[in-house]
Amino acid sequence: MKIVVLGGGESGCGAAYLAKKEGLEVFLSDKGAIKDHYKQFLTENDIEFEEENHDEERILNADWIVKSPGIPKKAEMINKIHEKGIRLSSEIEFASEFTDAKIIAITGSNGKTTTTSLIYYILKNDGLNVGLGGNIGYSFAKQVADENHEYYVLEVSSFQLDDIQNFRPYISLLLNLSKDHLDQYNYNYEEYALAKFRIAENQENDNFFIYNKDDEMSKNILEKFEIKAKMIPFSTNERLSEGGFVEEDKIVVKLKEEFSMKVDELSLLGNHNVANSLAASIAGKILEINNESIRNSLMTFQAVEHRLELVTEIEGVKYINDSKATNVNATYYALESMKNPTVWIVGGLDKGNDYTEIEDLVKRKVKAIVCLGIDNQKIIDFFKNKKEFIYSTSSMKDAVEISKSLAKSGDTVLLSPCCASFDLFKSYEDRGRQFKEQVLKN
Repeated sequence: MKIVVLGGGESGCGAAYLAKKEGLEVFLSDKGAIKDHYKQFLTENDIEFEEENHDEERILNADWIVKSPGIPKKAEMINKIHEKGIRLSSEIEFASEFTDAKIIAITGSNGKTTTTSLIYYILKNDGLNVGLGGNIGYSFAKQVADENHEYYVLEVSSFQLDDIQNFRPYISLLLNLSKDHLDQYNYNYEEYALAKFRIAENQENDNFFIYNKDDEMSKNILEKFEIKAKMIPFSTNERLSEGGFVEEDKIVVKLKEEFSMKVDELSLLGNHNVANSLAASIAGKILEINNESIRNSLMTFQAVEHRLELVTEIEGVKYINDSKATNVNATYYALESMKNPTVWIVGGLDKGNDYTEIEDLVKRKVKAIVCLGIDNQKIIDFFKNKKEFIYSTSSMKDAVEISKSLAKSGDTVLLSPCCASFDLFKSYEDRGRQFKEQVLKN
């Protein structure tokens, strides 16, 4: 069987390595430049590759093509692959066919990384043999090739789910839905939502689907989408006879035996993290992890870098790095959890953002807006009659300096950009690290 891998990053190199280890003929192609350490990895493992080029004839002669999630689904090469009817898979799909491990897969518009990391931490803390992968950590495929884990906890994006045929997690989890990446889904919210629901499409009645009963779009999709897996809901708004919910000052999970703990004992802050903790607890109970172990994990888990990460406190001002908030809904959660007057750093590469969703929160919680991007006009135009203090910057240094001058003791400076990072930064991680560096400079 001839395998072609498109993309020479973490997932692509991992998929090529797994193919090689399984004795398959493999060729990796990247239209851009491949980073030196990945080139060294491919060379050391005798994997043939090309960069800054696509050998179309060779690619279209493959039996199975593995596509990195960063390649747009509307790319010309992808269209040609579909026209030829060649099987096209994500790394997640490809790797899952070479392991019998139980897979716990998490998707949603917001909170994926936090919840995936939390579930992994719960399992690891309980002594289970577990790997962490997908959109987070090391390549899932490389772990399948080298490590014999009994469980994998995977963060899965809609782009990865677009390219599945047989992917069947033991537990699938859909946290929430909000308008994101609509440029890749014909600006159709339901099309994007249906891509997320593909996480459950191959599941059978011996599998589990955890979902958010409070989420409006999920409710709408569930009315027309048949789920064969056992469905377990969670809610922060209503008491449930089965699933996870909030009762007075406690989170409660009713599943075989009951689990509960006080909300103020959770290590993660904010209402959205109560929902994430409920979802993670349900996964823990399905896997028969005992209550004390789950409670201990929920109390000791450390927040994910770049997601509502407290950087430091300087002269009574808290600095919070929420660089991973690349859409309006993610920033909604961040602003909602702010308790003090906030200097808000926002901006970047706009993905069709509608700021009306956060308009009221900005009015109530934000004392000044500091825009950070090559083009800040859309944000300025939206908020100019709603906020007196709006500043435009095009470097992290300037954004942090202005924010420091505006913030007084008792205030918070929040980087929660609402936008992608690629106008000024290599990635949201790069943006977050630069924020932390500038904050910590004297």
